[in-house]
Amino acid sequence: MVAVDVGTGSARAGVFSGNGQIHAHASHAIALERRGDHIEQDSEDIWSAVCHAVREAVSASGVASETIEAIAFDATCSLVLRDKADKPLTLSEKGNWDIIVWMDQRATKEAEDCNKTGSQVLDYVGGAISPQMEIPKLTWLKRHRPDLWARLGAAYDLADFLSWRASGSNARSVCTLTCKWTYLSHSERPWDEAFFKAIDMADLRSRTSLPDRATPVGKRVGTLTPNAARELGLSEKCVVAAGLIDAHAGALGTLARELEGETSSRMALIAGTSNCHMVLSRNPRTVPGVWGPYKGVIGGAWWLHEGGQTATGALLDFIVQTNAQAAQLKAPHDEIGTEIVRRISAGDALDDRMHVIPDFLGNRSPYADPDATGAMLGLRIEDPVDHMVKLYWASAVSIAYGTRQIIDRLNTHGYAIDTIALSGGHAASELLRHLYADVTGCKLVLAEAPEPVLLGTAMTAAVAGDLFPTLEAAASGMAQSERTLSADPRQHALHNKRYGTFENWYRPATPAIDGRTAVATVPVGTI
Repeated sequence: MVAVDVGTGSARAGVFSGNGQIHAHASHAIALERRGDHIEQDSEDIWSAVCHAVREAVSASGVASETIEAIAFDATCSLVLRDKADKPLTLSEKGNWDIIVWMDQRATKEAEDCNKTGSQVLDYVGGAISPQMEIPKLTWLKRHRPDLWARLGAAYDLADFLSWRASGSNARSVCTLTCKWTYLSHSERPWDEAFFKAIDMADLRSRTSLPDRATPVGKRVGTLTPNAARELGLSEKCVVAAGLIDAHAGALGTLARELEGETSSRMALIAGTSNCHMVLSRNPRTVPGVWGPYKGVIGGAWWLHEGGQTATGALLDFIVQTNAQAAQLKAPHDEIGTEIVRRISAGDALDDRMHVIPDFLGNRSPYADPDATGAMLGLRIEDPVDHMVKLYWASAVSIAYGTRQIIDRLNTHGYAIDTIALSGGHAASELLRHLYADVTGCKLVLAEAPEPVLLGTAMTAAVAGDLFPTLEAAASGMAQSERTLSADPRQHALHNKRYGTFENWYRPATPAIDGRTAVATVPVGTI
């Protein structure tokens, strides 16, 4: 089977066997257009990248293309716009930028208006809809681009667009619709039409071609169309699965062993450009500032909560890109990270007076404040190289502190998280691995599988291809071995003290999800 993962910067494909072993994988870069808060992509560019990656992975695997039985897609929760002729509905005058990328913040006002409705849908997104979700973005389109709204023929979450492009089916995944479109998967009436009317979006479902019911993850939605089969280099007999959001694929790949149990104390942390924190429960719980509870989005009987940090790897990229010293390094993240680990091992405390508030693209969790901003505190004139190392360290620490805030919020609302299953780009960083363990005090679990996100998506393909009857069975049959990392007690104690200061910088201001918002203040005497 083939699994495809479309992230922010690339499309990746892997060829898997039924026991979860990966034979080969390949990637292909995708373009991104940024204009202030407007961040866009091109669906045709992404599909082309997917086709390149699939062909390269299958070729490298040595597996005959006609023996590939199923394909599944995961992707970022970006919004794809198509016109009534199924062509890209571009948002810009130049290029085919027909995707509003997941991190795009243009719909902040529209999200505020959604949150003023008091609708029941708010109870299933942690109390507040984010501008990164699809309903605010579509509301923005109707208000600000009525010309495009009039021409709109369909709108898709990116994973659903890919399954449509592959199969021609308009089926939408229960994962995408529940997590990003206010679909109430647990309800007999999953679409809240009163909510749509309250935000002047009564025509949303007809304009976007949304079906009455979502399709379970891993359910067969069709087979490859002749054109898609030719472009992907696969057989027309290849089955297409209902896919899922990329972070949820990572959760499925790393929480696989949890799906057959009754309780879960393990949190999946999918950490790359952003961080997503996934935790499962047999019963629905309300956790302010944390998205969910979502029913059945990666396993039919489980409810899922999803915390998040919008800019984590993106924050570290920003630190590197705006630092003259870092610009001189060939591999700045690796080289700076290695130097920090060396200093810590040698007993260097670095600089306790330097702190970073990491909300450079708002605070997704636990304060649900899209207007929050970041801050750098305790800066001094010093040796430029030393300053670069300390600032990178303080930024990395702040990311781990943000994750601890989310765990604290979950644990005060019924969870008992003591283990983090880490996947994504951060799992390759020795610095970040140790920080997540040392800051939270949790046991860190690392998958031995080289591509856990692709593995999760392969599990959905395996179900669609009838290799397993359910996602739970596929997860059990395809799960790979793991290794663990424990917190350093000394470092954990040091971070406990520092974390208290970090927490004090989140003060009550304008009402947010729980009366607090991510606005940094500096207590006298802390710097």
